Amino acid sequence: MNKSAVIIKGDGTGPELVNAMVHVLEECNSKIKLIPCEAGSGWWTKNGGNSYISEEVWKLLENSNACFKGPTTTIPTSNAPRSVAVSIRQKFNLYANVRPIKTYKNSAHQLDFICVREATEGLYSGIEFKIGDDAAIAVRKITRKKCEAVVGHGFRLAAEKEFKKIYVITKRNILKETDGIFWNAVQDIQSEFKEIAVEEYYIDNMTQQLVKNPDRFNKSILLSTNLFMDIVSECASGHVGSIGNVYSGNYGDNYAMFEPAHGSAPKYAGQDKVNPVATILSGALMAKYLGESEICNAIFTATEETINEGKCLTYDLGGSSSLSQMANEIANRSKTHLS
Repeated sequence: MNKSAVIIKGDGTGPELVNAMVHVLEECNSKIKLIPCEAGSGWWTKNGGNSYISEEVWKLLENSNACFKGPTTTIPTSNAPRSVAVSIRQKFNLYANVRPIKTYKNSAHQLDFICVREATEGLYSGIEFKIGDDAAIAVRKITRKKCEAVVGHGFRLAAEKEFKKIYVITKRNILKETDGIFWNAVQDIQSEFKEIAVEEYYIDNMTQQLVKNPDRFNKSILLSTNLFMDIVSECASGHVGSIGNVYSGNYGDNYAMFEPAHGSAPKYAGQDKVNPVATILSGALMAKYLGESEICNAIFTATEETINEGKCLTYDLGGSSSLSQMANEIANRSKTHLS
C-alpha cells in the first residue's frame, strides 16, 4: 500500500512553494499519496480557535505516515496560538530537528555538516506567565527522556554518515542544571559509540566560530537543545548562499514532518519570485523517509547541478529566474537522472 503524506500549504509564499515541490515529486513519478490541506495564521484569522490547525486536519495528520509543512506565519501576540511547527512536533513527539548545512560550488566556504536540535521542549515549551505588569517568566524545561532521544538520534546519524565527531553546544557554566542533564545524556550515550569523539562548545563561542572558522565543523554533527540550536543553525545557514536553500526534517519514533527552514515571506506572496530549493529538498527528504530514496537522490543531484551551473537561479542566488522556472529546471533534471 502506498504511503500517505499530509501537505500543509502554509501562509504567504507557502502555497506556491508547496505547489512547486509537489510538481517536482509528480514529475519524478512519486507514488506517495499527497493530501493537501490548510493550516496556519491565514486559516486561523478566518476561523479562530485555540490552534492554527483544525480538528479535521489533526485527524488527517494522525492517519498519515508523514507530513510536509509549507512556511507558515506565527502571529507574535499573546492571544495567538503556538506555531504550527511546534504544535506538530509536540503532538507527535518529533524530538529531532535535522538541518543539513551543505554549500554549493561557488560558496566562499565549502561546508558539509549537520545541525541536530531537540525540538519539543526547552524555552519552546511555551511555559510563560506574568508576575506583574512589567515582569514575566519563561520556563526552560529540560527532561532526561527528551535529551536521550535527540542525543541518540544525533549519534546514530553520525554513525550512518561516518562522521567521527559531535560538537555539543551548551551554556553549562551558567545553566548548570538544565544543560547538565543534556550533557549527562551525551556522556552516557557516547559510551555506545566509542568511535565518535565529543567536544563541548558554549553557545556564545560557537556562533563566533561559525562566522570566523566554519570549516572546522565539516563532517560532524552539531547537537544542542531547542533554542540554542535554532540560533546556531540559522547562523550556519548564512553560509549556504540563502536561507531559501536550507531544508529540514523533524523526526520521532513513528512519524516525521518536513519543512523549509525559512519563513512565509508574505510581502512576496503570489509573485512567483522566491527560492524554491529549501521546499523542494525538504520534499525530497520526505520521499526518502517514505521509501523513495532513488527519487530523493535524483532531486538532490538535480538541485546541485542547477545551482552550480548558475543559469536558472532566483534573485537571492544572483539570478533572474522565477520560482516556477527554477522548480521546472530541477524537475526536468530530476527526471533525467531517473530515466
